[in-house]
Amino acid sequence: MTIAKGINNGLRAAMERDPKVVLMGEDIGKLGGVFRVTDGLQKDFGEDRVIDTPLAEAGIVGTAIGMALRGYRPVVEIQFDGFIYPAFDHIVSQVAKMRARSLGKIKLPMVIRIPVGGGIGAVEHHSESNEAYFAHTAGLKVVCCSNAEDAYWMIQQAIESDDPVLFYEPKRRYWDKGEVDESAAPRPLLKAQVCREGTDLTLVAYGPMVKTCLQAAEAAAAEGKNLEVIDLRTLSPLDLDTVAASVEKTGRTVIVHEASTFLGMGAEIAAALQQRCFYHLEAPVLRVGGYNLPYPPSKLEEEFLPDLDRVLDAVDRSLAF
Repeated sequence: MTIAKGINNGLRAAMERDPKVVLMGEDIGKLGGVFRVTDGLQKDFGEDRVIDTPLAEAGIVGTAIGMALRGYRPVVEIQFDGFIYPAFDHIVSQVAKMRARSLGKIKLPMVIRIPVGGGIGAVEHHSESNEAYFAHTAGLKVVCCSNAEDAYWMIQQAIESDDPVLFYEPKRRYWDKGEVDESAAPRPLLKAQVCREGTDLTLVAYGPMVKTCLQAAEAAAAEGKNLEVIDLRTLSPLDLDTVAASVEKTGRTVIVHEASTFLGMGAEIAAALQQRCFYHLEAPVLRVGGYNLPYPPSKLEEEFLPDLDRVLDAVDRSLAF
């Protein structure tokens, strides 16, 4: 199934299990969301559980906080990544802090779904990668699926969490298809996955860039280079053990994400690997990402986003060191 269908089926499974799971967002009901991720859910579960909200992100998240405090498990959709900023104060000041503020007495089980990244030719505020803002905020879990199987299972695991979860969905990969075994045991939510074994260099990515890194590994294999690819899956907390074990084996690593490299997720990972794997590194940890610029018009998007050539260039630079 597609990633979009995986999320849809995962939401459906969670709603069937628990009547306290409620969906909220702009146009998610009758329309099924702008990407049709929630298609059919309002028809099957009714308008009291799949709620079309006003265009007011602060109101959506603020209402969800109150619902979570009353025992519900709200799942809210932010229609596009760049629309989350009106709700930023609620998320970092209330959602992230409530459990610590109450010394663990109050839980806030809510999920904030966010389509992330570019690649769809959209205008400003529709293609941003703002995950580092929230991974920096203590009290939030931040996860990002990259394939249909993870999409199906991770959304259910996020809903079951008693802590608030920001659930990033790579919008340009919504229609990528993959096998989904709905009867299998899911991977742990907070565990990275080695998607491809290798010995020469480790590629670390998440969300939309996992596919790009797998393509880079295929291209490099044609030249006799054996690359390992890791999908982080969870950005906060980071599974650095899996990444460090790979880097200790290969001695080289390139970290890839769509967001700007300046103070991005790659900066934290690179610093951690320098501390943990210093005596195993054969080359500096390299990063490939977006430029430190506002997101450009769609005609410049392909120049802005990391692509196969930029990843392979970094691989070549690392291997030549």
